[in-house]
Amino acid sequence: MIDVEAAYRQYGPLVLRRCRKLLRDEARSLDAMQDVFVEVLRRHETLTVTAPAALFMRVATNVCLNRLRSARRRKEDLGDGLILDIAAALPDGESRSVARRVLTRIFGDEAESTFEIAVMHYVDQMTLEEVAREVGLSVSGVRKRLRTLRERLPERLPISASDSPQVRQEGATP
Repeated sequence: MIDVEAAYRQYGPLVLRRCRKLLRDEARSLDAMQDVFVEVLRRHETLTVTAPAALFMRVATNVCLNRLRSARRRKEDLGDGLILDIAAALPDGESRSVARRVLTRIFGDEAESTFEIAVMHYVDQMTLEEVAREVGLSVSGVRKRLRTLRERLPERLPISASDSPQVRQEGATP
């Protein structure tokens, strides 16, 4: 049986850090942290824990992922087209390093492996199967990472989703 009050004092900061990392929003992270402890409190009589930190991290991850999934269901999906347009907006003579810099600006706070997946798929035009083989994930794992990037894209672009990346690239001085 877990003493939830003592666990809150001991593991609260750990859970909050995990929620902040996944949700990237202070208010949502605090709410999620509370939900983690509510969930553990609901089930504390049936839990036998040998590694409490691992339990709290797992519950925090699940709570945050559920919140992200719920939020994602409510957002519009821009589709692959916008990301492909960004990669294609570079003039024919431009190097891959320029495309990489553009993607870094858009996906700067993503994990390095997710960034590599985006470059392989959108810039190098590798198939999902080729990318999966290269990074050691399943095709569905690669597809999920790319979908997450598409869903976060509107928050990271300083312009509306209807603007053309080509127009921005021609009018802007990077």
